[in-house]
Amino acid sequence: MVNFTQTAAVEWGCSGVRVNAVAPGWVMSSGMDSYPPALKPWIRSLKDAVPVKRMGTEAEVSSAICFLLSDGANFISGDCLRIDGAASQGGRVFPLPKAKNSDSYDGFHRSETPDIFKDDE
Repeated sequence: MVNFTQTAAVEWGCSGVRVNAVAPGWVMSSGMDSYPPALKPWIRSLKDAVPVKRMGTEAEVSSAICFLLSDGANFISGDCLRIDGAASQGGRVFPLPKAKNSDSYDGFHRSETPDIFKDDE
């Protein structure tokens, strides 16, 4: 996907077309409630592998996409924006410390916590 994004950005740049991609990590969404109950402990533990020690929100992903679509991103093309709390930064040699100052952004006025995470509230 990254190669396609970069190639398309080069091919279409002269026509004024910007091509970017996003690569979200684990995002809390109602879709997680559709998995079998046996996966619930594993899904709830995903945040432990993320340096910021939490999962993303739908609003954090959509806000990044809105930025890439905005005039403020007119000089950004051929890039892939990772929205994953640094989870993609490679393997872990030692346990990750508890994260500080990483509050979720929730810009949706009607968002709801998926059932699988309601015990965490």
